[in-house]
Amino acid sequence: MRQSSYDGSASLYLIPTPIGNLDDITVRALKTLEIVDFILCEDTRESSKLLNHFHIKKKLVSCHEYNEDKIKEYVISELASGKNIGLITDQGSPVVSDPGYVVSKAVIEHHFNVIALPGATAFVPALTSSGISPSPFLFYGFLQTKESKIKAELMSLSKLPYTLIFYEAPHRIEKTLGYMLEVFGNRNISIHREISKLHEEICRGTIQELIPIVSELRGEFVLIVDGNHEKIDYSSMSVLEHVQLYLDDGMSEKDAIKTVARERGVAKSIIYKEYHENKK
Repeated sequence: MRQSSYDGSASLYLIPTPIGNLDDITVRALKTLEIVDFILCEDTRESSKLLNHFHIKKKLVSCHEYNEDKIKEYVISELASGKNIGLITDQGSPVVSDPGYVVSKAVIEHHFNVIALPGATAFVPALTSSGISPSPFLFYGFLQTKESKIKAELMSLSKLPYTLIFYEAPHRIEKTLGYMLEVFGNRNISIHREISKLHEEICRGTIQELIPIVSELRGEFVLIVDGNHEKIDYSSMSVLEHVQLYLDDGMSEKDAIKTVARERGVAKSIIYKEYHENKK
């Protein structure tokens, strides 16, 4: 399905809101909040503070992780009647580690427009100010809550050479760093708290160096963790085994073959051919 952001059709607008400093909101976000018929929001009390600050009066409809499945039907019916709808979360960009995915997916499936505005998000400023290589990176978001699941997730990421980005809550940060030290080893890490707020702070060092100080820190955290840069001798592996290594980590076959070709210094077509010949 082709979609134009400017075709005049009823649309759902995904509107980023400031993660701290209210000056971070964009002019386009303010204009969009003004023109939509109503706004879906994570917490009506928090969103009212934002709208009141900018003197915007709009109907607010609660839309959070516990009612998204129910609210999506209401959204579809309102779009069908020609309404334009805004969707915001308490802070940052909708959908990314915040509500919005269930509703936006339903809107797309019913062939209405979903228009995402660029704007505030926590992990980009954390990444660019970390001092750790910015690309390639893998944004992971929040880890699971149970110890066994956290360790399993970290194990699946431990071999990747990419910079890893996580969100973490203050009551879990110390334990999470302990699990990372156990699974990843003593990698370089940058811990960012309260981005764009009054008490914004960045702590840089190794995981081992920063564990003793995190218990003193408060706020929401973004963790930027260096990737695995250990040199691996791939000559002892067959191409089939090498590709399977990345498939087991959750990569697509296409990306696994591309990665193996880069690491072996040969053309992708050669790896593709040899992999499929030996896969049978």
